Amino acid sequence: MSTRAAQARAHALDTGWRAVAAGPLVALVTLLAAVVVGEHLGLSVRDPDHVAAGYVGMVGAGVVLLVGVDIWIRAAARTGLRRPPLAVMRAVRRERWTRARAGVAASSLVSFYVSYMAYRNLKAAVPLLRPEALFDLDLARADRWLFAGHDPATLLHSLLGTGLQTQVLSTVYVAFIVFLPLSLAAALVFSRELSTTLFVATALSINWILGAASYLLLPSLGPIYAEPSLFAHLPHSEVTHLQHVLMDQRVTYLRDPTSGTPQSIAAFASLHVAMSFTALLAAYLLALPRWLKRSLWVWMALTTLATIYLGWHYVVDDAAGIAIGGGAVVLAAALTGFELRPGRRGSRSRS
Repeated sequence: MSTRAAQARAHALDTGWRAVAAGPLVALVTLLAAVVVGEHLGLSVRDPDHVAAGYVGMVGAGVVLLVGVDIWIRAAARTGLRRPPLAVMRAVRRERWTRARAGVAASSLVSFYVSYMAYRNLKAAVPLLRPEALFDLDLARADRWLFAGHDPATLLHSLLGTGLQTQVLSTVYVAFIVFLPLSLAAALVFSRELSTTLFVATALSINWILGAASYLLLPSLGPIYAEPSLFAHLPHSEVTHLQHVLMDQRVTYLRDPTSGTPQSIAAFASLHVAMSFTALLAAYLLALPRWLKRSLWVWMALTTLATIYLGWHYVVDDAAGIAIGGGAVVLAAALTGFELRPGRRGSRSRS
C-alpha cells in the first residue's frame, strides 16, 4: 500500500463512530416520529410517487459522476497535466475513494432522503393533528408591525416591480430543487475530510425534522393562500402554477388522507431559507473559497426575497428559517463532534 493510501485509510478509520452514526440516527428519529404520528392518525408512512427513492437514484448517479470529476481534479493537480495518466487517476481513486469513504457517502445520501420522506409525511399530517389551528393572521400582523403597518410583499412589488422580476424570482425559488441535492452531492464528494462530509450531511438532514416541528408549532398557509388579493396582479409564472397544484393536492389529501398525495403547504418556518443558511454557515466554518461564500450570500438574499415577493412566506417565517438553519448546524456539531470554528476543517471525535 502506498504512503498516500495508508494515510487515507488511517484518516477514514479515525473519523469516529459518532460522526458516522449521526446521519442514520437523524433519519431513524425522523422516521420514528412519522411512524408514531401515522399510527395516531391511522395512516401509513409512504413515499408518494416514489419521490424520495427517485432522488436517491438521481442524486446517487450525480455523486458517481462528481467522484470522477474529483479524481480528475486531484490527479491533474498532482501531475500538473490537464489530461493526467490513467495510472495516476487509478492511484487517486484507491487513495481517496476507499470502501470506507464510499460507504459513508452512500449512507449519508440514503439517510438524508429517508429523513426527507419522513418529513413529507410529518408535514402532511399537520392539518390533521391541528385541524382548527391557523396562525396566518397573527404572522401577517407581526410582519406589518415590523414594517410600520405596511405589508412587506406589497412593498417589494412596489420597489422591484412586477414584470420580468417576477419570472426571475420565480426561477430562483424553483431552482431550490437543484440547489439542495447539489449542495448535498458536493459535500459528499469534494470535502477534504470524512468528518466534514458527515457534519454537512447531518446538518442538512436535521433541517427536515426541525422544519416539521415548526409547522406543528404554528400551522399556517402563507400569504398567497391567506390573502391572495395581494398577489393577484403578479404575472403568471412557474410558481403560480405550483401554488395552484399544491392547493389542489391539499384539498384532495384532506378529503382522503389514505390515498391522496400528502399535502405540502406550510408557511412557518421557511426551509428554503433554513437549508440555504445551513449551507452558508458551512461555507464559513470550512473556510471555502471567497467566491463560493459570496455566491451563497447572493443565493440566500434572492431566495429570501422570492419567498416574500411570491407570497410563500411571511418575514417572520424567514427569520425562523434562519434560526432553524443555525440550530441544525449546532446540533450536527454536537452529534458528529465537529468543532464549530471558522476555518477549522475537522472533528474532535476520534475512534
